[in-house]
Amino acid sequence: MSNPTTPLLDTVRTPDELRALQPEQLRQLADELRAETIAAVGVTGGHLGSGLGVVELTTALHYVFNTPDDKLIWDVGHQCYPHKILTGRRDRIRTLRQGGGLSGFTKRAESEYDPFGAAHSSTSISAALGFAVANKMQDKPGKGIAVIGDGAMSAGMAYEAMNNAREAGNRLVVILNDNDMSIAPPVGGLSAYLARLVSSREFLGLRDIAKKLVRKLPRPLHKAAKRTDEYARGMAMGGTLFEELGFYYVGPVDGHNLDQLIPILENVRDAAEGPCLVHVVTQKGKGYAPAEAAADKYHGVQKFDVITGAQAKAPPGPPSYTNVFAQALIAEAQRDPAVCAITAAMPSGTGLDKFELVFPDRTFDVGIAEQHAVTFAAGLAAQGMRPFCAIYSTFLQRAYDQVVHDVAIQNLPVRFAIDRAGLVGADGSTHAGSFDVTYLATLPNMVVMAAADEAELVHMVHTCAMHDDGPIALRYPRGNGTGIDMPQVPEQLEIGKGRIVREGRQVAILSLGTRLEEALKAADALEARGLSTTVADLRFAKPLDEALIRKLLTSHEVAVTIEEGAIGGLGAHVLTLASDLGLIDNGLKLRTMRLPDIFQDQDKPEKQYADARLDADAIVDTVLTALRHNSVGAEARA
Repeated sequence: MSNPTTPLLDTVRTPDELRALQPEQLRQLADELRAETIAAVGVTGGHLGSGLGVVELTTALHYVFNTPDDKLIWDVGHQCYPHKILTGRRDRIRTLRQGGGLSGFTKRAESEYDPFGAAHSSTSISAALGFAVANKMQDKPGKGIAVIGDGAMSAGMAYEAMNNAREAGNRLVVILNDNDMSIAPPVGGLSAYLARLVSSREFLGLRDIAKKLVRKLPRPLHKAAKRTDEYARGMAMGGTLFEELGFYYVGPVDGHNLDQLIPILENVRDAAEGPCLVHVVTQKGKGYAPAEAAADKYHGVQKFDVITGAQAKAPPGPPSYTNVFAQALIAEAQRDPAVCAITAAMPSGTGLDKFELVFPDRTFDVGIAEQHAVTFAAGLAAQGMRPFCAIYSTFLQRAYDQVVHDVAIQNLPVRFAIDRAGLVGADGSTHAGSFDVTYLATLPNMVVMAAADEAELVHMVHTCAMHDDGPIALRYPRGNGTGIDMPQVPEQLEIGKGRIVREGRQVAILSLGTRLEEALKAADALEARGLSTTVADLRFAKPLDEALIRKLLTSHEVAVTIEEGAIGGLGAHVLTLASDLGLIDNGLKLRTMRLPDIFQDQDKPEKQYADARLDADAIVDTVLTALRHNSVGAEARA
């Protein structure tokens, strides 16, 4: 028995200890868990509102189910902070999203209670189904439990998984966390009573008997009785769709009422057959007044004052690349009525919320459905519109087949605005835009550009708008620009033509994207060592500026390419070009600098790039090593 003055949360380090509590103690524990979550995120920043909305649900799930033998899988992972606190990680919770600290999402390497990593949406039901079927095949008792939000249910993958859920039988439980009231009406006492009733063993047993009796009726009567059962409950509780997909639907249930949640989850846990879907209604930001009052319910926050809710403000500086893109796109749409914009549930993240304020009829938020977004854009382009498909680099990966099959093969002029290119700081490897140059520049017909600064971004948005000869992609990073003077009139760039930013004779640095600033710093350092250095902004990863590259490779002693992407990108294409031109045979000293072949953990962006050896010091060291000059890097490699 714990000391009455000791917080219950101090006595609960793992779900085993949670399950030792009495049901009447869970309310106090949930309140303490909510307070601890708020306090931790106040220190680290991160995703707060979604976690606060599932405090009671997290408590109930770990109390009722036998985790980690029962596999609890959180979709996306935004809401996993309370889960981490209850699963042995409370002592590290104030390291969330920091270098060397806990991930902001679930991560298999962190804990046995994170059976499946998540940060992208709508994967949980498929994964839980995999765990459930594997346990069934291996004759193990564990269940697969997926917690998925109503927003994530906009992705087709969730329905693809549910369509196959019968394979799992009663080993699969899906918790539909409805925090926008987008599916169900407000939850009252009657619906809670009905949910508890229809999840009970007695009801399920009677229903099973009735189904067996009905099967003995003539076929027309059998089908009519089946429809009556399904649609009667569907009209009362909204579960017809899920029933058609093979689930037994329970809900809606008040997700903050533990007295309702616990017995319903216990009934579902003990159900004899078939997958179950429990529809839980929660309030995002629940229990923290500033979050409840905020429009976004404090979905993602900076460090903040727990008492007032005031978030730390970044010091004033240049506009973000996202904002520059939004304003440039608005200008293009004002000039051209064919310009329109598509986002996949990220209007504010991509800046299209600003575009929508001016052009609501030309803005399309398709939900978490990147595959549909790309093919929808292809249809618009085929019919004469000029669509900009604004998607984070890491999320565009989800639609690669559509980019290849529906856009590139048909050579349709879809404009891809690829935000969050390169490393992204606290969100870590799951959100890093590491691969887009590699997976796009390999495609015939595709044009791939990267902005070196915000002025170049304006020119490239205009270039995209004017490019009707096929698909074109523009990549730019998270965060603020350089503070460069912005152009009054955008320039249409010549496709496949780079620019010389600084002239030299011995060393050539060929930059793609925002590493240009570091390249110029490196040039200063090399000049101080007596090495005359050229810096080129190639602008295009595809098509390459072959004339400029040939000139630089044949007129300098050493050439270095640098990019904010994985192997297979700009460096690989320049090497291939040099090989095709026969320059390698002439003893060319050509080096490529790109992201390391790892999934890089979260940290401050400048630290990430230093660790990746993509800063000015690393450029200098690469050049000196290639020239066999003495340097720390050269000695280390000797």
